[in-house]
Formats: sequence, C-alpha cells, structure tokens
Amino acid sequence: MRAISVCALAAVLAAVAAAGAQDKKDAVDAKKLVGKWEPVEKKGLPIVIEFTADGKINMAVGEADKVTKIAGVYKIDGNKIAVQLKFGDEDIKEALTVKKQTDDELTTEDSKGKSESLKRLKVK
Repeated sequence: MRAISVCALAAVLAAVAAAGAQDKKDAVDAKKLVGKWEPVEKKGLPIVIEFTADGKINMAVGEADKVTKIAGVYKIDGNKIAVQLKFGDEDIKEALTVKKQTDDELTTEDSKGKSESLKRLKVK
C-alpha cells in the first residue's frame, strides 16, 4: 500500500508541477489543468490523474480489476499547485511548482526538486 501511495504521489506531483510557469505572470491556467493525465515516463503501475473544475483530484493506480483509487483536493496559487490526498489513514500534502503547461503537456517540480512530465489523455 505504501508503494502505491508513493507512486501515486510522485505522479500527482509531477503532473501538478507541470501545470504552470516559472513566475507569477505565467500562472497555472486552471482550465487547461482540468482533465485526465498520465506520466510521460511510465514506471511501475499505470497511473491516471484527474483534475476536476471544482478543485478535486482523483487518481487511479493499477490495471483492470486491481485499481486503487486515491482522492483529494488541489488549489492553484500562481505557478504552484498545492495537493492534499487522503490514502487510508495517511494525509499526503505536496506543493508543486509548474515548469511548463500546454494544452497536452504538464511538467512540475516537487519540494525535493524532482521533475515529472504528464501528458493529457485523449477523450474517447
């Protein structure tokens, strides 16, 4: 369970960090952030991260019938995304800095300096 929460947190952090720009004038575009995302570099279990328009974040980690769901909230402040997830009894909090945000790509950096890139999932 701990491995799943670490993987999920890493993916969320990467996605969130990718949503904005480096300074205040290049703030995260909330409308572009809304949707489903997955890591560009696949490591371990598949992860899908969904940002909703009402400030919620939902993650699905795993495949087919073995999917773990993690829910939480996010808040945008300039080029930062504050994420708070609830996983079992654990509260996970992270502040991500958005380094790049386009319609289909999001690159973020977490508080430990780790960067991660996400790509938008195409709507079927």
